[in-house]
Formats: sequence, C-alpha cells, structure tokens
Amino acid sequence: MSPTFDIDRDTFAGRAEELKERAEERARKRQHAKGRGTARERIAALVDEDTFHEIHTFAGGNIAEAYLGCAVITGFGQINGRPVAVYAQDFSVNGGTLGEVEGHKICHLIDEALRLRIPVFALLDSGGARIQEGVAALAQYGNIFKKISEASGIVPQISVILGPCAGGAVYGPALTDFIIMTKRSSYMFVTGPQVVRAVTGEQVSSEDLGGGDLHSTISGVAHYLADDEEDALQFARSILTYLPLHCEEAPPAYDYENDPVAEALAEKVGSLVPTSSKQPYDMIEVIEALTDYGEFVEIQELFGRSIVVGFACFDGRSVGIVANQPAFDAGTLDVNASEKAARFVRFCDAFGLPVVTLVDVPGYRPGSEQERAGIIRRGAKLITAYATATVPLVTVILRKAYGGAYIVMGSKSLGADFNFSWPQTEIAVMGSEGAVDILFRKELRAAGEDGADVAAQRQAYQEQYKRESISPNLSLEKGELDSLINPKDTRRLIVRSLAVLERKARSYQTVKYHDNAPL
Repeated sequence: MSPTFDIDRDTFAGRAEELKERAEERARKRQHAKGRGTARERIAALVDEDTFHEIHTFAGGNIAEAYLGCAVITGFGQINGRPVAVYAQDFSVNGGTLGEVEGHKICHLIDEALRLRIPVFALLDSGGARIQEGVAALAQYGNIFKKISEASGIVPQISVILGPCAGGAVYGPALTDFIIMTKRSSYMFVTGPQVVRAVTGEQVSSEDLGGGDLHSTISGVAHYLADDEEDALQFARSILTYLPLHCEEAPPAYDYENDPVAEALAEKVGSLVPTSSKQPYDMIEVIEALTDYGEFVEIQELFGRSIVVGFACFDGRSVGIVANQPAFDAGTLDVNASEKAARFVRFCDAFGLPVVTLVDVPGYRPGSEQERAGIIRRGAKLITAYATATVPLVTVILRKAYGGAYIVMGSKSLGADFNFSWPQTEIAVMGSEGAVDILFRKELRAAGEDGADVAAQRQAYQEQYKRESISPNLSLEKGELDSLINPKDTRRLIVRSLAVLERKARSYQTVKYHDNAPL
C-alpha cells in the first residue's frame, strides 16, 4: 500500500498537486528503470506545454492514504493550439490493467470528445484486463469498443502503443483510425507467447509474435513504426496537422507562401518519371515535387509497399494522396495494397479530405497466391472506397494504367471529378506483350510454321498495338479523361481543380441504412 499522509480530509484539496507528484515519483522509478516514460510524461510530450487539464484524477483511489489508485489518466489538452482528448494507461499502477474505474474514465472521456467534437488520442501500455475484477473488467472492454465504434467517422481517433497491448485489449486500437507502434518496446497480440507455447508448443518471442516490426510490415495492423516514444508521439502530432477536429469541420487550410525552390521542382516533375514503362522510379520523389514545400506524411510506409498513401497540402489545402509505387513490384495491386488504399480513401471521405490519385499501374499482381488470398474480395474494397466517396477526387495518370487496375485507381467511371493524363501514357485493357499473344496468335503461329522470324513479327505487332490501342486518345474521345496535360503543369492543375471542387456538395439522398462492402 502507498504511504499515508498526515493530512485531514478537509484539507486534501489544497494538497492535490503534492499527492500527484508523489504518485508521479513512484511512476518514474518504475518506468524509467525500463527505459520508458510515465503516463503523464507521455501526455506532456504529446500536447502543447501546460495545456493538459486532467479530469477524475482521484477516481478509484484512497484519498485518506494519498493513493491515486487508477491505472489510466484522462483529460484534455491542445496540439498546435487545437483541442484534443487524451487518455494514457499508467503501467506503474497495477500494471496498467483495466478495471471498472478505468473503463468508466475512458468511456466518459470519449463521450466528452463526441460532445465537444474533438479528436481522441490513446496512449496504451497495459497488462490487459484486471484479473481480480473478472467479468466486470471484461465488460468494460466491451463498453470501450462500443464507444470507439460510435466515435468512428465522427472524430479522428489515434492510438499510440507504448508497451504491451494483449488479449481483447488489442481490439480497442484496432477500431481506431491510426495505430502507431515503437520498435522493440510495444507489442500487440490476441494470445501471448506463454499461451501460444502452452496450446501449440510453438516457441515465439513477444517481438516475433506481435512486435512493431511485424505489425508494420506483415500484418498491416500498425500505420507507423517509430524509433522510440518521442518519435511516436511526434508522429501523432504530425497526423493531426492535416485533419479536421471532426467530420463536419472543413479540413485545415494554411497560408501558402510561394516557395521558388518547390515551384521549380514541380516544373521538372516530368524528368523524375522514366519514359520506359518498365523502368522503376520512386513515386515519393514525384509526390514531394508536387506538394507544398515538398512535405508528405506517409502512412503505412512498410506495408503494401506497391502503393503509397499519406497526407500533404496543395496551396495550403490538406489532402490525402494515393499513388502506385513502381519502385516495389512495379506498382502492381495486390491484396495488401488494395486494402491499404481502400481504408485510407474511406478515412479521407469520412473526414472530408480531398483525394489526389497518381496512377502508374501495370495491373493486378498475377498468380495463384493472390487468388487464394482473396484478391477478388479484398480488391473490391478499393472499388467500394472510390465509388462511394463524396469528397473531391482528382486523378492524374503519369505513365500507364492497364485493365481492372485502371478502373479502380480513381477512374472517371468510379466517380472521380477530374481526370488528367500526361501525353505519353499507356491506357489499355492490357500491355502489348499479352495483347499481341491473344490478338495475333493465329498470325504468329502461321509465321512460325513458315519459318519466319517470329520475334520480329511479334515486335511489329506490339508496335502496331501500341499505336492503335494504348494511347490515351480513346479515353479522351470517350470522356474518361478531361484533358492531356504537360507534366510541368501537374501541380498547377491539381491546385486549380481542388479550388473548383472546394464547395462540392457531399450530402446525397439515400434510403439505405448502410452498404454491404466486402470484408
């Protein structure tokens, strides 16, 4: 039990700060020994200096014995002058476990965030449900999950995992918009290493089972892998820079002062993309050449790497960016890339962020592995995301767009407002190699039987197919493109398009309760 104070209950209020400091001193001794910050230190690093206002400080404690008692700290603060709600689990109190009091505090904070229409930040570091409280503790997880679900799409919710998060507790952050994890110090798993060993006999470490690296590269659970706690909290602050406080507020807009260096780079963006459709390049360089000050906050950088998603600004307007990444797997769409892009587009649509799509896609990744992984079901999520989006959608095809992948990457037929293309783009059902083998198979077979140079004949047919079927002219004639643009004008036309679409109406009449999107 914590040491008692020689203090009368009537004078307790005047000693509140002293009691909190003693509790914090105990927390520092326990957490700093592990190389980790305390819950209050983490909150202080997240919010602006001297802006945190704690609520329900002594709930679950013992005032007479100066014992705070609760394993979660809740309150309100500001990030870059904007209001937020924050809760941080305190591992120094009962291992950060969740009981009735902790559950009530978290649910109350989310209710207040909904009432005030402000984002919720969760700093998680917990041993899970408090065993001593049994089903009462488990019920609180259910209450928290329901509150998070109610808040979803109304206010942004960001989870920062700064220690263990195990069992049913993992579904709390999984329901939020973004999850940030740290290297070698944060873990998420439904069943821990000991349970896995007991049930299956498998020997696995916490890091291999549910560490930040695994969830950032393989499972896709995490959206950012931070080097340490400071990096994690700073990234959480960075995300909010681009987001509205709630779904009915316009996205942030900033004064953009013309940057000659950035503008000059935008003029040369075409030089960053090789002429050959088979030569790889880094799409991040293209994005940074187009955005304000070359700034781009990438989301899920290490997962589904054939596609890039993240936040940026054009002329001071916050947007979401979706772009194929030719530097990885030629920019093909697979199950992971499709789901990654789909959820990001849906997030942007929920909070009114325009989506700028940069297309350079050869198609879906072929093979039995992808079919067995459900590319039909999971790829359809990207269609749903674009087709149901009501925010401004601006799409630019940089080099190529083939087959079904052309359709799903923000095409006009899925509802994009403005679609542009660079002049030399290749837009067709498939590439020339595959098309020639289908369209001219009889001619090629006959040429082989006659002893002709089949390779030369195939090359000639490929050139013919490129001239007749791959240019963007047909898309222009059918109205699937608004215009061909000079690469150097790409930024200017994106900025102009966003300005035109700024007042786009988003309220559509519907009689359905919700769609039945593929899961």
